[in-house]
Amino acid sequence: MTRPSPPSRSASAPSPRSRRVFLRQLGLAAAGVALTPPLLQACGGGEGGKDRELVISNFPLYIDVDAPGVPGSVSRFQNDTGIQVRYVEDVNDVRQFFARIQPQLAAGRPLAQDLIVLTGWTAERLIRLGWMEPLPLAEVPNARNLVPSLRKPSWDPEQRFSLPWQSGIAGIAYNIKATGRELRGIDDLFDPALKGRVSALLEMRDTMGLLMLADGQDITRPTWAAAQPSFDRLEQARKDGQIRRFTGNDYQTDLLAGNLAACIGWSGDVAQLAMEQPDLRFLVPDSGGVLWADVMLMPKGARHPQEVARWLNWIYEPVEAARIAAAVQYISPVEGVREVLAKDPATAALANNPLMFPDAAMLKKLHVFGPLSDQEEARWEERFARITEG
Repeated sequence: MTRPSPPSRSASAPSPRSRRVFLRQLGLAAAGVALTPPLLQACGGGEGGKDRELVISNFPLYIDVDAPGVPGSVSRFQNDTGIQVRYVEDVNDVRQFFARIQPQLAAGRPLAQDLIVLTGWTAERLIRLGWMEPLPLAEVPNARNLVPSLRKPSWDPEQRFSLPWQSGIAGIAYNIKATGRELRGIDDLFDPALKGRVSALLEMRDTMGLLMLADGQDITRPTWAAAQPSFDRLEQARKDGQIRRFTGNDYQTDLLAGNLAACIGWSGDVAQLAMEQPDLRFLVPDSGGVLWADVMLMPKGARHPQEVARWLNWIYEPVEAARIAAAVQYISPVEGVREVLAKDPATAALANNPLMFPDAAMLKKLHVFGPLSDQEEARWEERFARITEG
């Protein structure tokens, strides 16, 4: 997932924070502990002298939050452990975030953050550069609850440096009132009737992956030659004004405001938005969707590794993971979450949602974008940037 900072919203568009107020009412509410507000402060110049503190950077709208009488995960963790958390939603576009942290890490200076959540391909790059610490897995016994499909990724084969936060699907989001019809696939995004009301993602693998799948290509083994027709199609759509703009997470605001009829988006985001705007739909095209995972990493020199271990172990408890899953509606990396959700009448329907728990039919439609070498990565990103920034 990649997400540049949201633009200013029109008065008619609900804010992400108002969406959260609605999400807070979602099931699994019998926590029975007092509400303690999380410390949502911007990361500063380091608070290494403080004990029992944890600083986390994550994407927006990616965790359950406080509601009246129902504490969110950050508050529950603070209450359970006595560890104060600064949970900061400052990972918008991963390239922008990488550019922010690169100078410090390259100079061997620790970041303010103890834990960062990033895309798998960004994690691969950071690990390869030697800028991440091994996770304190000996103190995370609940790591055994990790679902088998997310164990030992090729870029972290011993899973020393990363654990998944959530997994999800890139597909098509649309407003049926704005489109006037149900959509079926990627070709619908290029319908002249939707000209200027379509957006695509700045996450190259998601946008190009969907287009390449629609063109009949195998994205698990991506090649430069196979990608050229999809690049050409995307470039022409940008030049013709078919595509309004390329976005990060801020496509959500445009969808709610009615500025977009359809876009490339992420499954959990659209599930959350649909609670406020029931005309929104999410589609995994028959040609295929892109399956991804965001992972947790500990930067070199992290000041609070013991607190990182407590957090990792805590969120890998199935009950705690289920509360997060119920709010964000992505694919949880923790075994046992489905069973927890199924037991609560307020969340039982989520246990049967194939976008959260893909069945065999859904899994056949999902594909993971394969690895690119450093040279290939630079080549692909250069062409993609010429299109998105042009």
